[in-house]
Amino acid sequence: MFMGEEIRFLGSHGMLHYTENNGMAFGMEFGGELGKLALTLFRIGAVVAIGYGLVYLIKHKYHRGLIMNVALIFAGALGNIIDSTFYGVMYHYAPLFHGRVVDMFYFPLFRGTYPSWFPIWANESFEFFRPVFNMADAAISVGVILILINQKRYFKHQIPEISTPNSEVVEE
Repeated sequence: MFMGEEIRFLGSHGMLHYTENNGMAFGMEFGGELGKLALTLFRIGAVVAIGYGLVYLIKHKYHRGLIMNVALIFAGALGNIIDSTFYGVMYHYAPLFHGRVVDMFYFPLFRGTYPSWFPIWANESFEFFRPVFNMADAAISVGVILILINQKRYFKHQIPEISTPNSEVVEE
């Protein structure tokens, strides 16, 4: 595919849209070339920390659902790092650690125009669910959302029994 090329598969509500994300979520950038290097190195550190946390969760036999969701986050983050670290080198447009992440999934569910009375964006067009994302982004998002939804199940705390001065202790 070429930059900006689209393949529609759900009419106008779902398509593969080829784009390259030069920075963080939603295409935000961070301080030029030095910022890009800092962002990539931060991502690598975060993935190492998530990997360590995943091993900890497995060793201490945490809830299987929590482990699977952290693994989803880890895999998505690692995929984005691999993409941003090597993609530019592979296609000869950027040095190591300065590449872009390829995004392709685009689901504009509906489009409209803000009403004239709406503050700041009056009469401007809007599109619900504008971000273009990739499978790694989806894995990270699903993992985080499932952890938030299931946190009571994943982080059950057993409250120890506390003896009070009035309670009887039976000894045999």
